[in-house]
Amino acid sequence: MPVMKLLVTSLGKATGFLTLIVIVIAAVLNYFDDSVPGKYTSMADDMKTLEENFKQQNKSCFILGASGETGKVLLQELLERNVFSKITLIGRRQLTFEGKAYENLVQEVVDFEKLDDHAVAFQGHDVGYCCLGTTRAKAGVEGFIRVDHDYVLKSAELAKAGGCTQFHLESSRGADKNSNFLYLKVKGQVEADIEALGFDRYAIYRPGVLLVDRQESRPGEWLARKFFGAFSAVYSTSMAIPIQAVAKAMVSNTLLQPEQKMEILENKDITSLGKRTGK
Repeated sequence: MPVMKLLVTSLGKATGFLTLIVIVIAAVLNYFDDSVPGKYTSMADDMKTLEENFKQQNKSCFILGASGETGKVLLQELLERNVFSKITLIGRRQLTFEGKAYENLVQEVVDFEKLDDHAVAFQGHDVGYCCLGTTRAKAGVEGFIRVDHDYVLKSAELAKAGGCTQFHLESSRGADKNSNFLYLKVKGQVEADIEALGFDRYAIYRPGVLLVDRQESRPGEWLARKFFGAFSAVYSTSMAIPIQAVAKAMVSNTLLQPEQKMEILENKDITSLGKRTGK
């Protein structure tokens, strides 16, 4: 019994110490962090009006990676806001959904190793969303590069050739084609390669740590999300973001008409825009 009491006391102290560390780190980052608000914070557009105007244009879209964490939430957001007349899911397998909200979804099953054979799946869409990706741990180095660069780029090429004018890419905080880190280098390279395709509008989203209970979570990822989840409770950090905010930002940003053809939304921009919905 004394041993159990000692264990409970130790755990309580450890939890309190961890909480203190989080608060201290938050205070330090709050001091050094960029105090300039995100460029989307002060936007005065009525999102509900934008949604109605966009809906009247009778546009269609496709989603790559709808079975992934971000893709699933993005699909839900698009269905709830109902701004597209047609939504197509492009993936390697047929997905199963329940409920009337999913009845009008179109699904195109493709072999990503032979995408040229499935060019028709990418034709006739106005807007493309790409949430496709894997990890080095899951697919190996070559597999990671093939999915996160080759599949993504080829899909973008086919979409552009098929008439798609808007392309929205989920990337990562710190993406840089000149990085020494494979993950960030690949993410940065595919960003640049898609930009070269010349879409009428191209938006890159660079979120930090995605706060979500991932089904295939590894211990390190789980610990990072729990830490940043607690961290964000005391400080709006530029290193983490709820996955729902990313999906909301991608949809809201689609409705806007920026002056520039290409834009990069960092974590703070995504957070600001993710709070703006027509609901």
